[in-house]
Amino acid sequence: MNNTPRALIVGMGIGGLATAMRLHEIGWEPVIVERASERRPAGYFIGLFETGRATAQRMGVLDAIGNRLGADSITYDIDRSGRRRPGTGYGDLPGDPRLILRGDVEAALYDTVASRTEIRFGTTPVTVDEHPDGVDVTLRTTSGQEATEATERFGLVVGADGLRSTVRRLSFGPDTQYLRPLNHIIGATILKEHVPGYRPQDGLVLAEPGRSAWVFPFSDHQPGLLLSYRTDEEDAQFRRPPIESLRRAFGPEPAGPVLEHLLQQFEQTDDVLFDSVHQVEMETWHTDRVVLLGDAAWCLTLYSGMGASTALAGAELLGTLLQRNPGNTARALREWDQRLRPFITHLQHDGRTSGLSMFVPQSRRDKAVRAFTQKLAVLPAGKRVLTSLAARQFKQKSLDIAAV
Repeated sequence: MNNTPRALIVGMGIGGLATAMRLHEIGWEPVIVERASERRPAGYFIGLFETGRATAQRMGVLDAIGNRLGADSITYDIDRSGRRRPGTGYGDLPGDPRLILRGDVEAALYDTVASRTEIRFGTTPVTVDEHPDGVDVTLRTTSGQEATEATERFGLVVGADGLRSTVRRLSFGPDTQYLRPLNHIIGATILKEHVPGYRPQDGLVLAEPGRSAWVFPFSDHQPGLLLSYRTDEEDAQFRRPPIESLRRAFGPEPAGPVLEHLLQQFEQTDDVLFDSVHQVEMETWHTDRVVLLGDAAWCLTLYSGMGASTALAGAELLGTLLQRNPGNTARALREWDQRLRPFITHLQHDGRTSGLSMFVPQSRRDKAVRAFTQKLAVLPAGKRVLTSLAARQFKQKSLDIAAV
């Protein structure tokens, strides 16, 4: 008999791959299932703060992840007419976050995981039946026009399948119980060409009350684009093409040369993310043998900048606590939840407040504060003061929560 415990990991994103890597290290047999029929493209930009970097270093993948922020990058604050002044970019934030693509982390993990982990594409759970000694999961695999179902037993099920998690719905209840709307819409993509009049390594921020456009520069890749806006009519945004909703949100004023270029680029790009912004709020992320991780459990949103870092740290910590509690998965999951929850709760609050307003000024006052801060930042004394204040605010993003 094979006494190696098996774990089903649903979702082949950062959290799922990191969990598979960590569980293999502690002697489990992970099986990854992914709804998509193949690996996803590199996707949008993310920041990797110290919380995630420390984990990636211990897992041996930090060098492979790399850093796409150029040394001579400058971010400009601009307005619709095209006026510009030096501003503060994502790479200028305390903690020296690495600006990378989601796929950079996934590729670094996949290269290690794929050779020693069973991965099934086109597969999703349809039932999750938990027992004291295991979890029976019925998996549906689709190939072309055919679909087959089979039930297997696992010692642990990890839901790392994103904001609208199938595992969460099957084991904990419908999305409506857990999704907290932030009343904002995001449109993200990779530009096919950089903005005319700017260097490829230049970043741009156009920030107005209730809406903003950010261009993130990469040293060796086309720039990333994030369009954000506030709305009280979330459902209406999806009853028309994304570009139409974006143009309405950024109207009725003329777009101006830069914003018009960005909107045209978004419309012409095939791989885009257009979605409403939610956090996930749950009193517990686990049962005795089913656990949620990453966006499925907490979804910090792009505004927090900590989604990738917490997925990595959460996966590493999960493996550590399972290793420390052999044969007692329920206790390991309780300890995991208790250790992570205060950290995640703080980050969620930050994402709803200062993180959100940093990306999208919520009022004219926020806009004025941002303008004053940018002017202050160009003065040596002012920059020192702002750096000190920001370092306190960003301290939580440097905590090595998985180091136990």
